[in-house]
Amino acid sequence: MLVRYGKTKDGAAVKRAEIYTKQEHPIRRQDIDPDAVSIILRLKAAGHAAYIVGGAIRDLLVGKVPKDFDIATDAHPRKIKRLFRNSRIIGRRFRLVHVYFGSKIIEVTTFRSLHAVGELNQYGTIHEDVLRRDFSLNALYYCPVEEVIIDYVGGVKDIRSKVIRPIIPLKQIFVEDPVRMVRAVKYGAMLGFYLPFFTRRMIQKQAPLLAECSHSRLTEELFKILGSGASAVTLKALYSHKLLRYFLPSLDLRLRENKNDFSDRFFRTLEAYDESDPELEERAKGLAALLRDYLEDLNKEQKDVPLLFKDFYVAAKAFLTPLSPPNRDVDQAVMMIFRETRPKKPRKRRRRKVKPEVSDPKTTETVPA
Repeated sequence: MLVRYGKTKDGAAVKRAEIYTKQEHPIRRQDIDPDAVSIILRLKAAGHAAYIVGGAIRDLLVGKVPKDFDIATDAHPRKIKRLFRNSRIIGRRFRLVHVYFGSKIIEVTTFRSLHAVGELNQYGTIHEDVLRRDFSLNALYYCPVEEVIIDYVGGVKDIRSKVIRPIIPLKQIFVEDPVRMVRAVKYGAMLGFYLPFFTRRMIQKQAPLLAECSHSRLTEELFKILGSGASAVTLKALYSHKLLRYFLPSLDLRLRENKNDFSDRFFRTLEAYDESDPELEERAKGLAALLRDYLEDLNKEQKDVPLLFKDFYVAAKAFLTPLSPPNRDVDQAVMMIFRETRPKKPRKRRRRKVKPEVSDPKTTETVPA
């Protein structure tokens, strides 16, 4: 293992990062999306540093296939935009670049400054950028050219130890961004990793902060959970950590009431959905799995007066509050469930028409027409 050193203000050498060489980790260049590699090669050719970063490296180290490959670089967003015509600058609080390859999007971010809290578009160095990330398992940088992992915060050791360790101090991390509580619990559930006692205690204490979060961000997080292939264990963990009451309060209430064994039925439905290997793009299918047991129970409660599609839709929107998924996705999800609840009418068998018999004038026999 190699070591990257830096210097303190008085000029003394100080260890910055551990560098895991090709022989010390299982990731290979062919594991990386070719389009992500091409972006890195072009950025490097233009004189910039660029790395695959975050969840993709984490997933590859635990033997999972990543769904996204994000890139971090020292290039300014405007420079990235000039290098890639198939790109677009997005974001307000912190600007980043989306590079498009058909329907696929690869996100390219500029290293963030350590002093950018509450400020706009403050860029920095790689060793500042790593300290702005949430957990050590998401703070690894991989270079597909040299095939090395650069680890500033002990993330490789934490992944091998199966522990979720915050990088930002506990008193600050969830206050800055309460959605990190959902992500911490999600990683623990999805990967089977351990959430340390003091982290769990802080989540329990600061859970109400989640109620003040942007509804669009929480909705985005829900879609990530539904597309992860581990939605059942993740939502079960959010429920046990008492985060679900601020994330999906109607679902939390239904699980606590557990009328007609709703909890068992709900999680069995999600487990079946997870086994179907869901895709993040199939958002309507994920919402259908989330809503199915609730809407079917609601329909049964009506007895002799089955619910109309409009009733299903209104109930679904209320159940998902305060989240705000696109109406189109909710509409498609509700339609899937609505069709399943309609009683199937028996098909009418058509009588076969018999052709009338006619007489052949040349003979005395009767022949069919």
